[in-house]
Amino acid sequence: MNAPRILVISPNWIGDAVMAQPLLRLLRAAHPAHAIDVLAPPAVSPVWRQMAEVDEVLETPFRHGALQLRERWKYARLLRRRGYDQAYVLPNTIKYALIPWLAGIQRRVGYKGESRHGLINVMHHDETPPRPMVAFYAALAGAPVAAQDPAARAALPRPRLVASAAQIAAVCARTGIDPARPLVAFAPGAEFGGAKRWPARHFAGLGQAILANGPSTQIALLGSPKDKQACAEVAAGMPAGAAVFNLAGATSLAEAIALIAHASAVVANDSGLLHIASALNRPVVALYGPTDPDHAPPFSDLAASISLRLDCSPCRQRECPLGHQNCMVQMEPELVWHSLRPMLA
Repeated sequence: MNAPRILVISPNWIGDAVMAQPLLRLLRAAHPAHAIDVLAPPAVSPVWRQMAEVDEVLETPFRHGALQLRERWKYARLLRRRGYDQAYVLPNTIKYALIPWLAGIQRRVGYKGESRHGLINVMHHDETPPRPMVAFYAALAGAPVAAQDPAARAALPRPRLVASAAQIAAVCARTGIDPARPLVAFAPGAEFGGAKRWPARHFAGLGQAILANGPSTQIALLGSPKDKQACAEVAAGMPAGAAVFNLAGATSLAEAIALIAHASAVVANDSGLLHIASALNRPVVALYGPTDPDHAPPFSDLAASISLRLDCSPCRQRECPLGHQNCMVQMEPELVWHSLRPMLA
């Protein structure tokens, strides 16, 4: 008889996937005989492959935002043959809740989301104000409750990723980064929108302070192809001849994870790479402007969350509705360097 299996349907965002990892640890503890598979978009799947609790990652064949009912029905037939007895649906949309229902998975756990009665048969409900993201996903491991116990929330495990020495060595060799010299990673991008981005000139100013403090330090600029321009602007503001590696769009997500795992410290906007750094337990300085630092904070042993907490923030908008982006513009490099410098020491 085949071992029983659990299916976890991934969120569409890298940071959310990282913050869902404690849910898998709770599921593993509660169901040690079950295999845990994750169904994830291709762009997010490398994150799940760095989690020890995951047995297999399945990649979604669906286009972003499209219902594709016929394709979901076909894919559900494949899932039916894998023998899942429970599914945890982390996105709040109807289209992802359709998959385990069409696959005949008996126990289907998730939040109400888009009025998913029937599709979700173990239904949880949001809290007001919304709980932090780690607690939001981890709550699905238990029975639905009116409100989560604050003590239980405080006792939740931290998100945790792992990267092997072989992964780190391979990406250092390919990119030309010297593994024997200190490395600081910058993540100047943010997929959600421009309002989250600390100005490139500020990243450059911070880089100048880092290099003045430790001339042998290397700086890696990480991000997706969409972050190439922002990273190029940061690199242009660095001293000539400095060991600055603009790797935006030049590494896979798995390679970026390995470089972050090797870094002495990471400075990042509120983005997927920030939460990857936190889950790898790297020293991290997290920069928050239009988002709430209490909603998705870093969990590293050495972590600093910087927010000016202006009256207009957190507005949670993709672009600054007031046009000035003061929540990030007024966050001077000296303020960030004050938090970063002790971590590098």
